[in-house]
Amino acid sequence: MAIFGKKPAETVVISVGGSLLASDGKLDVNFLKKFYLFIHKQISEHNRRFLLVIGGGSIARLYRDAAKDIIGQITDEDLDWIGIHTTRLNAHLFRTVFKEIAHPRIIENYEKPLRHWNEPVAIGAGWKPGWSTDYCATILARDYKASVIINLSNIDYVFDKDPSRYKDAKKIKKTTWDYFENIVGKKWVPGTNAPFDAVASQLAKRMGIMVIVANGKNISNLNRILNGESFKGTVITNYKIDASYYDRDYFEEQKGEYPLPMTQSVPGKYIHDLANMYRAIWIKLFINPKNCLDIGCGTGRLVYFLRKLGIEAYGIEISEYAISAAEKEIQPFLQHADLTKIPFNDDSFDLVLSFDVMEHMERSKIKKSIEESVRVSRKFVLHKIYTIENSWIEWTHAQDFSHISVMSQAFWYDLFKGLGNVSIVKKFVFKLPAFFESLFLLRKKS
Repeated sequence: MAIFGKKPAETVVISVGGSLLASDGKLDVNFLKKFYLFIHKQISEHNRRFLLVIGGGSIARLYRDAAKDIIGQITDEDLDWIGIHTTRLNAHLFRTVFKEIAHPRIIENYEKPLRHWNEPVAIGAGWKPGWSTDYCATILARDYKASVIINLSNIDYVFDKDPSRYKDAKKIKKTTWDYFENIVGKKWVPGTNAPFDAVASQLAKRMGIMVIVANGKNISNLNRILNGESFKGTVITNYKIDASYYDRDYFEEQKGEYPLPMTQSVPGKYIHDLANMYRAIWIKLFINPKNCLDIGCGTGRLVYFLRKLGIEAYGIEISEYAISAAEKEIQPFLQHADLTKIPFNDDSFDLVLSFDVMEHMERSKIKKSIEESVRVSRKFVLHKIYTIENSWIEWTHAQDFSHISVMSQAFWYDLFKGLGNVSIVKKFVFKLPAFFESLFLLRKKS
């Protein structure tokens, strides 16, 4: 078990749908046992921290229906309060089950932060009318800087319409909040049975939070989600983030990632070239590879400077625009490729490197991308990754919606340690402090 007070590798918010806890008026003890073991394993093996927000589900609807049968019309406020108290009963069950590792207070007022939260688990319930447990989960993700919200229910994916009523309903693997609004609407209705409800969706959209909707009964799939592997589930973000996102507008700063011109002004271009020169010199002095591969190379400026220093450098990039925008003399050494399918043989390069790339990867592709970078390396792998410790970026950057995997340094260390075929080089000759950058040097085992 992780030591209380130790900095977690990741804070994860899980909104547990009440439908997972009970059906047909009976508690699903088997689910509770499996979920209990899943959380314990994630804490002990990966040092993750969890905020679990528990919904009302069928039990809440059972109480609401009973009241309606007796008196007919019920106010929305009373319907909400019935649901809220049901979530608090369910939350107390979770609090009892996780007693030895959970904060003693159940979160019922989301304006009062937890004091001295050192335990790896905290439990939340409903708060007040108009606030769903999904909304409460989104508030916690904001306040505790969670990397992701995982919304668990009894479905594998979100569908474009009700699959129980429409045979032509199509599952959705990735979508945007704008499209999701068309499915769930924009208004809160007590007792709504939706994958992620309307009010929570509005808040998540404003905050740019990623939500993954998945089946809570599939525990092995939950492990894949957290471990950065391919998984079943629907990912909802503000924008469709794929190769098409990294177009001319992105590279010319038209998508709001910089509050000031950083690459399209003369001073900005100078600063970027200076940064790439520094990186190239650092690599030459401290690693001195014969050849290397820059994955996610953008317009190839680092490849350019590495070749000027006598290193046989190449680059791959998912953005076709970036390669077309590269200088003509460097284009022959760049190619369009996906980081999960690097088009080189095993052990091809003394060094494989990336700078500020991995935070752009979808969670389901993180581990595969890292494994590919190791596969094509003979000796070293170097990743500079934007992490939550790099506070300086808040001074020079606006919100970059393509930063969909901003994790802690501990998250990446945990991932690298789990690979088995690399060791982490902890003693650098020189590297900048953590508030400025997170640099990871791996040595491939023979």
